[in-house]
Amino acid sequence: MTQYDAVVAAGGAGRRLGGTDKPALTVGGRPLLDRVLAACAGAHRILVVGPRRPTDRTGVHWLREDPPGGGPLAAVAAALPEVSSPLVLLLAADLPFLDTTTVTRLLAAVGDADGALLVDAVGRDQPLTAAYRTTALRETLTSLGDPAGRPLRALTAPLHLARVADPTGASFDCDTPDELAAARLRAAGEH
Repeated sequence: MTQYDAVVAAGGAGRRLGGTDKPALTVGGRPLLDRVLAACAGAHRILVVGPRRPTDRTGVHWLREDPPGGGPLAAVAAALPEVSSPLVLLLAADLPFLDTTTVTRLLAAVGDADGALLVDAVGRDQPLTAAYRTTALRETLTSLGDPAGRPLRALTAPLHLARVADPTGASFDCDTPDELAAARLRAAGEH
């Protein structure tokens, strides 16, 4: 398998969850962040961008975006200087059903493209459940200027990306109380 680093965006305010620390919320008895970190266990380096939190994973490199809470594009800008692998997995910290099989599929799907991202069941691109060529992200980020508060699509729109179907719902994230409840219910049914 190609060497890759993982960047986990974990600095959001969780506004739709009442300001709760989303990565610390539990699904299936484990914090969301630990579930994501387990899925990218094969990464050369794991870079988490956001406030330092307790985690089961050792060897995590913690970074902060500038300004803190500046959004996923600012998180990418903070992490990219620390990435040393040819591919970088870019993940949200609230993906309870991401697994190593999906990570392997994403990395393999990059091929000759600039990256590969999951496409959810309703056809939406999921740029925070994706693998990218590090050089492509760096080149595009340099052309954007200040990343704070800008949408992630400003970075991904110019890229040639392979789209990967998501039949298992690995890109399902927990942004609202209803989504968190659904994730907990699904996780309980999987045990």
